[in-house]
Amino acid sequence: MKTLLIVYHSLTGCTRQMVMAAADGALTELGIRVLVKHARDTHVDDVLHAAGYLFATPETLGSMSGLLKDFFDRTYYPALEQLNGRPYASLICAGSDGQGAARQIERIATGWRLKSAAPPLIICTHAQTPEAILNPKQIPTVDLDACRELGAAIAGGLALGIF
Repeated sequence: MKTLLIVYHSLTGCTRQMVMAAADGALTELGIRVLVKHARDTHVDDVLHAAGYLFATPETLGSMSGLLKDFFDRTYYPALEQLNGRPYASLICAGSDGQGAARQIERIATGWRLKSAAPPLIICTHAQTPEAILNPKQIPTVDLDACRELGAAIAGGLALGIF
């Protein structure tokens, strides 16, 4: 059975909502195991045993979150040259445009020689004040549906051997 590993960090719950929707979508595909892990609890063995990846982060100061970066720091070199060609996608909960976080994940995935399965899915909350940034958020249903579709598409591609 192939595993889709979803690695995430969430500060206000926004990214976690996106992850859970993507996981729900992926779980509709028979024969795919979906492993959802917080970035701090994800280790190189999780990465090595997965067939595909979904990386999810809030936009933090125009970048990926520090805890997702820590995950990559801990697993990058031990997994290097062992993941070539595996698919990945990313989910970003942004207050502005999310492009900085998307570029960072793309650069790391390129180094791991992962294959992009979809463009980054960036959900913008437009939170710009300290209060709005730190407040819990509710992702609109239409955006959660897009997350579900992304999870289903990656899982479907894994199941069919497209990736």
